[in-house]
Amino acid sequence: MLACLLQLCYYLVAVIVVGVLVGLFVLLSKTKPYPNIVRHKDEETFLDPKTIKNVDFPSIEEPPTLELSVIVPAYNEEKRLPTMLDECLAFLEEKSKKESTFTYEVIIVSDGSSDATVSVALKYSKQFGAEKVRVMELVENRGKGGAVRLGMLSARGRQLLFADADGATKFPDYDKLAEALNALAPEWRNDGLAVGSRAHLEDESIASRSFIRTVLMHGFHTLVWLFAVRSVRDTQCGFKLFTRSTARKLFASLHVQRWAFDVELLFIAERLKLPMSEVAVRWTEIDGSKLTPFWSWLQMGMDLVMIWVRYLVGAWRIAAIQKKEN
Repeated sequence: MLACLLQLCYYLVAVIVVGVLVGLFVLLSKTKPYPNIVRHKDEETFLDPKTIKNVDFPSIEEPPTLELSVIVPAYNEEKRLPTMLDECLAFLEEKSKKESTFTYEVIIVSDGSSDATVSVALKYSKQFGAEKVRVMELVENRGKGGAVRLGMLSARGRQLLFADADGATKFPDYDKLAEALNALAPEWRNDGLAVGSRAHLEDESIASRSFIRTVLMHGFHTLVWLFAVRSVRDTQCGFKLFTRSTARKLFASLHVQRWAFDVELLFIAERLKLPMSEVAVRWTEIDGSKLTPFWSWLQMGMDLVMIWVRYLVGAWRIAAIQKKEN
């Protein structure tokens, strides 16, 4: 009997090992090491509402011509977007009046929206001018990470800020991120990123959340720490500021286009040993989130484990490391 049990265990272990090897082979053979960044022809231009002409977006590979680019991914955000843009543009306009050297642009990236998101955004472009507000209309839904990346690749700023369309983070906290980033990287050619964080609000948020959402949150944070990012407590806050040099490096290697893209960005940043600072920001939960408590957390959990596995076995690689080695 003991011999039969040992033999059965041997076969089970063999099956598991073979399964793992086959899985690794599939990952290595079917997964491209670097992301294939697809950009349709219509996504290469923006509409200038005043001239009614389409104008080519610039490239992040070009030298910067502005101080700050704000990238706002928006999927069916016709209701929440105006509140965010009103606060954002009021702050930026006031700052540009006080500081003569401060120039900015806001790029709203409609991620295949089926509502009036594009129309709402174009009203702001008409009001403030296409030099300050530009609208990128993606012909198909890419996911939040895919939308942020295409906006970043089309930006003109020395610093580039990703900001959620819901306005949950108070936009004047940009000054706190900019101060932290300037301490890390005084020039746009230097590397550095400042990560907005809600970690200081964790006790308060737990008190207002349901038990299951609290369990899911702690489970996700544990998986992030185990498999991906250890230097940042809050990876998911939609308020992150990059130097132009850093944005070039990170978004060139970003594979994940949906909710867990923040984790991969910070994972790549840690692998590249880029200077990072986590900055506490004000945050208010806004109704209308696209996240569903269970399935979205489950998808993000699976994504971050796959991030770890794919980089571990070399199925995914970081372009900046390869470039440096060559």
